Amino acid sequence: MSQYRNVVCKLLVIGWIFTGSAIAQTEPQRPTQTLLPHVAVLATGGTIAGTGTSETQSTGYKPGVLTADALLKSVPSLGKVAQVSGEQVSNVGSENITNEILLKLAKRINQLLAQPDIAGVVVTHGTDTLEETAYFLNLVVKSDKPVVLTGSMRPSTAISADGPSNILQAVTVAASPTARGRGVMIVLNDRIGSARYTTKTNATTLDTFRSPDDGYLGTLIDNVPHFETAVAKLQTTQTPFDVSKLDSLPEVDIIYGHQNDGGYLYDAAVAHGARGIVVAGVGAGSESLLTLPSIRKAVDKGVIVVRSSRIGNGYIPEDPAYIGLLGDNLNPQKARILLMLALTVTNNPERVQDMLHQF
Repeated sequence: MSQYRNVVCKLLVIGWIFTGSAIAQTEPQRPTQTLLPHVAVLATGGTIAGTGTSETQSTGYKPGVLTADALLKSVPSLGKVAQVSGEQVSNVGSENITNEILLKLAKRINQLLAQPDIAGVVVTHGTDTLEETAYFLNLVVKSDKPVVLTGSMRPSTAISADGPSNILQAVTVAASPTARGRGVMIVLNDRIGSARYTTKTNATTLDTFRSPDDGYLGTLIDNVPHFETAVAKLQTTQTPFDVSKLDSLPEVDIIYGHQNDGGYLYDAAVAHGARGIVVAGVGAGSESLLTLPSIRKAVDKGVIVVRSSRIGNGYIPEDPAYIGLLGDNLNPQKARILLMLALTVTNNPERVQDMLHQF
């Protein structure tokens, strides 16, 4: 009888083992949860954080009202593409972005990108000078992780406000591994543009940011980034510019060329202590006979003068009739950014000229 009980117990144990194995084999496998990349969003103000008095108001609104947290809360689907954290760097219209704000922003971005858990950074910004900040960061960020600037042409209170969509797209690009090593980017309105070539082309329309001669880096389709091109100029980790210990930047002014212009603005810039002057010349950077004596005096006093074009596109050719370094195909506002940074490294005109062509 005892032997019989032992045989029965062994059979029951074997049955339990097979039954358990069958259950384990038929139980559906639970997918491993993928940890989303961490994207830091730094807010500086602008239209994207602005509010108006009605849903139709698209001018005359108050910029820089909403905080970084409020901007992120306006896009609930952000949590599907990245872990997002927000910081407030400033809250001003972009016409009031100062060199001090630029340095603060750049230093904070470099600190964040040095952290292994940060996949990329997004900066929300007013559109009027967004391209200047983007190009500045393109020259001083020391990481190949994505840095993306975005903004909006309509305030948060406007009907069909474009801010939430632009934030979602910017975070998506910043979180994408395919965006690494492409320099600082500008993302609005489904377009991915380079900081070097993208510029604001219209005062009020949604599709204002364009890259007329060189094209976009890519586009977003169904919120998926598709990259097509890359920038050949040196940028980010490839530049010699280090802002980590800078508290200020050299004074550089832009002087706009026009009919019957005179040299007194150049004289005033030099008297004010400008170390560099960008000439927004007519055509391909032409300077009038009325201004040439003052430009020559500025150069003789050690001021670096760079020729660019008020047209905003096209290369500046060598011409012995005019004075100054060649601004390559940089528009005046970006030539100013590069000249400021170049003057933190050298006062040698030949080295500055090389930088204007390289970056």
